[in-house]
Amino acid sequence: MNERDLDVHRSEEAITTALRADVREGLRATQKWLPSKWFYDASGSELFERITAVPEYYPTRAEREVLERESPAIAVTTAAHTLVELGSGSSEKTRLLLDALTEHGALRTFVPLDVSETALTEAAQAIATAYPRLEVRGVVGDFTEHLDLLPGTPPRLVAFLGGTIGNFLPAERAKFLRSVRDVLQEGEWLLLGTDLVKDQDRLVRAYDDAAGVTAEFNRNVLRVVNERLGADFRPERFDHVSYWDADNEWIEMRLRASADMRVRIPGADLEVDFAEGEHIRTEISAKFRPEGVAAELADAGFALREWWTDRAGQFGVSLSQSVRMIE
Repeated sequence: MNERDLDVHRSEEAITTALRADVREGLRATQKWLPSKWFYDASGSELFERITAVPEYYPTRAEREVLERESPAIAVTTAAHTLVELGSGSSEKTRLLLDALTEHGALRTFVPLDVSETALTEAAQAIATAYPRLEVRGVVGDFTEHLDLLPGTPPRLVAFLGGTIGNFLPAERAKFLRSVRDVLQEGEWLLLGTDLVKDQDRLVRAYDDAAGVTAEFNRNVLRVVNERLGADFRPERFDHVSYWDADNEWIEMRLRASADMRVRIPGADLEVDFAEGEHIRTEISAKFRPEGVAAELADAGFALREWWTDRAGQFGVSLSQSVRMIE
């Protein structure tokens, strides 16, 4: 893989501009917030890979169990010529799909999309080395903005794994799923990973591991703001908080100021005051019920074809097909 095999749709300048806009909107709100996508610089991507290995974080292992079992059936059902992975990260679980699809004989192209150029380049190079007959076309971009620029020959299988769909608020989720449907031809495929509603204690521990890896991942958003916008956040002065919102059926992650402080953010022309105990919401992670997943897919223009869970029923993986929408 070389630079010609990497499509960059987010320049460094564009990234900084987008972050500046989010910081100005989120940190001037009555309830302060920052989008979870800003966790993921090179350090944040590495921290997330470490999270997937901690004992408390079950989603990665549960989803992998499903993919180990069902990837051959997915390959036969979809006969995909192109596999697109949104938010690819290290693409480790994707190798199960790549193995099955290449063995089936239909797959020609793998298109990983990620916001982090460093993480994407490393992952795409590793895949290109491991699968020398496969065209690997990396895309640096935001899957909420650049779906219509994805390369690849139909039929395509879009994989959105890891439960990342849960990071959207419900209205955002509906918009995103419809945007995926809009770039697919009728009959193309979506493979979606969704974490399921379960025991509250199990959920909270998954986002507050004993080793503190998730806490450092959470604070990384402040380091990103420091790095890109010249802010003087002291991340160690913010405590990691996670809790279960039973009404909305999602986990919230927050950063809580441990003292009164003023933070200067020159790159956003902003000074922000924090009171002791004040929170910044940095992530929601919605948990799903099977009937809810099917309903949301149908509303977006997908027909659910297969539904699988791990043996413990902790995590759901759905395979759905784009259908003609009647406006």
